[in-house]
This record gives sequence, structure tokens and C-alpha cells, in this order.
Amino acid sequence: MKLIKLDAIDSTNDFLKALSSQDEQENFTVVTAENQTKGKGQMGERWSSEAGKNLIMSVLVKDFLFDNEKVFDLSIVVSLSVIEVLKSLNIPNICVKWPNDIMSYNKKLGGILIENTIKSDGRIVSVVGIGLNVNQTNYTDLPNASSLAVISGETFDKNELAVLIVEKIKEKIDLWQTSVQSFWTDYFDSLFKKGVPMPFRNLNNENFMGIIQGVSPIGKLQVLLEDDSVAEFDIKEVKMLY
Repeated sequence: MKLIKLDAIDSTNDFLKALSSQDEQENFTVVTAENQTKGKGQMGERWSSEAGKNLIMSVLVKDFLFDNEKVFDLSIVVSLSVIEVLKSLNIPNICVKWPNDIMSYNKKLGGILIENTIKSDGRIVSVVGIGLNVNQTNYTDLPNASSLAVISGETFDKNELAVLIVEKIKEKIDLWQTSVQSFWTDYFDSLFKKGVPMPFRNLNNENFMGIIQGVSPIGKLQVLLEDDSVAEFDIKEVKMLY
């Protein structure tokens, strides 16, 4: 595993994307940073973090995705990898809030942002960004956030966490072809608020009640509505009100 450690960078995802476009970087090359000035979340939202306290990393993944209709497969692999590592560290009540926020109870511990590039020969190259709240303890301005340290009362080695997560991603990718259905089942079983009646808000700023049923093969959230129909929503088309 090639590891590139940076002190500060605007975005580890952008750095790794630029690196992978210039050279033939080895699979699972990892970039970490102590501080990130322009961290990104889903759909261009900002991801901020206290310098030196949290895990900020990007991983290059090649030769896994070959179909643009199946890019959500990598989200499942990465989400489950992070969940399993955190469970091994005895972090309680870990789940994934669709599509890929990592939660403990009702608090957000981190998020995953996967950016895919289709090469001229049709190959799909992915840069997997992972931001995980590790040793930061002050969340005065972020009431829905928490960290491994706050929840467990312990401090953690960020570099060790990065290695554990990447090794777990590699392990799951190796097993993917023979375990596709079990991985999807594990992802469904790990969904935050699955099967629980809860309020949502749509793009028209209208609130409605629904029950999360699962996720479609292309990664859309499936919600059972009050009229017994099941609607599918893409990222940013719906917001959970919890």
C-alpha cells in the first residue's frame, strides 16, 4: 500500500485525482492529510474538520467498477469496510445513513465521497474520500456530529485506522464477486432508520412521512409512502428529518 502523507492540502480527493491522471499510480494508493482547507461532501457541500484531530484520507481504487450502472457497489464496499473497522474498535450502534454517512446512534461520525472517472478505454477509476471524526471533542457548532473519542472516551491512532480501513476495502473487493448478495444484505441491515416511520422533506420543501425500505441497484433510496407506493429518491432529492 503506497501511502502519501501531507501536512495540509485543499482536498485529498483533488490531489489524488490529479496524481492518478498524470502517472500510473498503483491500486490502493492512499493520501492522508492533517488538515484539509477545501474538504468536500456529497454534491459539493463542504466538509470541515479540526486540524490534526481527524482522519482525512483518499484511496485510489482501480479494476473494480466496469459498469457505470453499478458504481454504487463501491459505496457498499467502503461503507461496510468502515463500519466493520469501527465495530472492531467497540464503537457502539454503528450504521450508515444513506448514501454513505457513518453514524453512531443519531450522531454523524464521518462521511464518504466517491468520485469516478471514466478513462478513454472505458475503465472506471475511483477516488474514495473518507472523513472520519476521530480525536476531536468540540462540536459546539455541529450538534449532530460526534467522534470516536467522544463516544468511547479513548483516543485513537489515525494512521492505524487508515491502514485498517484500506485493508478491509481490499478484502471486500477480493470477495465481491462471490458475495455480492450478502454485501447488499449487510448494507440494507446497516441502514440508519430502516423500517422506522419518519418524516422526510422533498425538493419542493414539503414534508411527508415514509419508511425506508432499502436501496435500488443504482443507489436510489426506496421509501414506502403513506399511500403504500414505494418512491425512489436520488441524492439531494430527499432529506431525512431526524
